[in-house]
Formats: sequence, C-alpha cells, structure tokens
Amino acid sequence: MFGWMFRKPLPPGTQAPDFTLEDQDGKRVTLSDLRGSNVVLVFYPGDDTPVCRRQLCEFRDRWVLARERNVLVFGINPQNAERHARFRARNNLPFPLLVDTGQRVGSLYNANGLLPRRTVYLIGRDGRILYSRRGKPPVEEVLARAE
Repeated sequence: MFGWMFRKPLPPGTQAPDFTLEDQDGKRVTLSDLRGSNVVLVFYPGDDTPVCRRQLCEFRDRWVLARERNVLVFGINPQNAERHARFRARNNLPFPLLVDTGQRVGSLYNANGLLPRRTVYLIGRDGRILYSRRGKPPVEEVLARAE
C-alpha cells in the first residue's frame, strides 16, 4: 500500500519511460519527440509553495547555461493548467509546466505519492537517464551531466 514511499528514482542508464502530457497552454509534449536534446524533468509537489518556487526559479536563473548545454526543462505536477499558467507567468519561467493528472507519469518515474515526490531527472539525447536525484539538487550539478 505504501510501496511508493520506498521506491528510489530510476537509476542512470535506464531508458526513460515515454509519455505525453499537456503543458499550461494545452500544448502536447511527448518525450520521445525531444530526442536529440537533453531534457530535465523536475517533479515537484505544488505551484506557489516556497521550495518549489525557489527550485524552479533556480532553473530560470540558469537558463542561459541550460540553453548552452542543449537542455530543455519541464516542471511536472498534477495541478491544473490554469494554476500552472499563473505560476509560470508570476515567476517568469521560460520553460513549460506539464499537467500530470493522477500522477500517471510521476508513477512511471517513481516520483508519485500522496503528493509528488520532489525528484529531478536529466535525460540524455538518446532517451537514457543520465542523472536522477530526490530533493533539490544544485542546478549546476544537474546541467553538468548533460551530453
């Protein structure tokens, strides 16, 4: 019943599970369509919470570095598109926020629970996980692993 509490993030070297989710504007994003780019997935509990805002704003503040490393960034949680759009606009986030209704994708990435478990993944150009960690790792640490 509480097995999700003990699951670790998917390890580096694992093929990242494919998914399609809508962003805050209703645009569909499919992971496999992003091959050729590095992709960061930030699973976070909620819009407008202090740690979540700080974490996502740290990616915003290092956006130039992310672009130099050919990294696309996506925030993911189950909140609705309207909340995502307001949160994104209020914080000037240059990357999309994806709506994970029912934490379906969070479950594929072992980032689900009563609330989404704060987990960061870096997926390489070939679709394999290069980095995975719970919590709020330094953005530079995540981006340093990009191919």
